[in-house]
Amino acid sequence: MRWIYSLAGAVLLVTTVASILRTLVVPRGLYSALVNRLWRILRATLRLAAAPFGGYAAQDRAQTWLAPLILVGMLGTWLTCMLLAYTLLLHGSSELDWSVSFREAGSSLFTLGFASGERLHLSALDFLAAATGPLIIALLIGYLPTLYGAYNRREVEVTLLQSRAGEPAWGPELLARQSLVSTERALPELYRDWERLAADIGEGHSNYPVLLSFRSPRPYRSWVVGLLAVMDAAAIQLALTPRSAPPEARLVLRAGFTAMRDIARTMRVPFDPDPDPDEPIRLTFEEFDAAVAMVVASGFQKERTPEEAWPHFRGWRVNYEAIGYELARRCDAVPSLWTGPRDFPAVPIPPLRPPDRRPKS
Repeated sequence: MRWIYSLAGAVLLVTTVASILRTLVVPRGLYSALVNRLWRILRATLRLAAAPFGGYAAQDRAQTWLAPLILVGMLGTWLTCMLLAYTLLLHGSSELDWSVSFREAGSSLFTLGFASGERLHLSALDFLAAATGPLIIALLIGYLPTLYGAYNRREVEVTLLQSRAGEPAWGPELLARQSLVSTERALPELYRDWERLAADIGEGHSNYPVLLSFRSPRPYRSWVVGLLAVMDAAAIQLALTPRSAPPEARLVLRAGFTAMRDIARTMRVPFDPDPDPDEPIRLTFEEFDAAVAMVVASGFQKERTPEEAWPHFRGWRVNYEAIGYELARRCDAVPSLWTGPRDFPAVPIPPLRPPDRRPKS
């Protein structure tokens, strides 16, 4: 039996080290079973806790705690697994009973030293355990600046988008507002900024999936809603004005759905890598037609009718709609227009327009 205990301890130790390396160290979008399971359990718990208190506002307040709970859960799970692994190894490689093995493993892992003994053949395990605990904590502490750096870069652009696309953001609102104030020439720069941000999000959120659980400081802001809004605006512009649309519109679309696919691969979200442009989408033509009418009424100059533009818009949106809806659902993002359903009862929220505070003549 002691060989079995030693083997079980070694397997648990290797599995835990592999989880730490793939989550904190390896610079590649690898699937983390620990993060995914913690996310599922904690998200469901918080959602149930918020359910009696209403709709999205209660969910947003509860889900704010998801990211810090996942980080604490990761640390607690790794340390617990290490403690169990060293307990098994000590018990399996010596005559120590379970209680003494547990005390010595804990004393070494947390570098307390109160259970040190004279057994030289166990010193290697004690020294290894003593190095493991501080190393895990140090890695997680070093992990936090990377997370918050990526989070800050993301939220700066999401905040800047508020005045252009409303809050919560919506693609047609972005085009309408630029047309109303005659700032359409600023759209190429906006597309360039979000092209770079999409690449940053794709790299950061696929390497560190816990970033998906970090919510914006304001309840009606969300990175995935903002990205969908910018991509929808670019797709509408390309569909309605193919001759005058800036080339940056195509670039931000490709960068956007490439980033979403990178995240989907890491999160094991199934998607079609080469969808048929004629494939149906969830957004209906009636919704598209109403949005085009609103955009045109604001002064946007179209080159195609909505009927002519619809196949082109659908051909772009089929590349990112399904993944965007799934990411918005998993992130419990604000239920903005054109962002799909949520796991809690929610009615789509249109952009909140600021009151007209111009001085009276």
